[in-house]
Amino acid sequence: MNIFIAGLSFKVNDSDLASLFEEYGTVISAKVITDRQSGRSKGYGFVEIDDEAATKAIAELNGAEYDGRTISVSEAKPREERPRREFNGNRGGGGYSRNRY
Repeated sequence: MNIFIAGLSFKVNDSDLASLFEEYGTVISAKVITDRQSGRSKGYGFVEIDDEAATKAIAELNGAEYDGRTISVSEAKPREERPRREFNGNRGGGGYSRNRY
């Protein structure tokens, strides 16, 4: 089962997240989501763990305090497919163009 964890401290990394859930069962994967440009944590992540362990972890950790913050722990929902935006070469905006004159 895939678990969604929100409200994480920005200091928490992948191995911290895995360690938090290891007492419930074998962690298959743990990932703190980071900003692509800055590399800074976005304050949420995902852990994949077997179903029985996941159910217990969700029940015990949802609303718990971890690293000074109250975390929300729930079953991850499948990602919805978003329509692809077509790139037309125009980055929007308008305004002044250097090639205009």
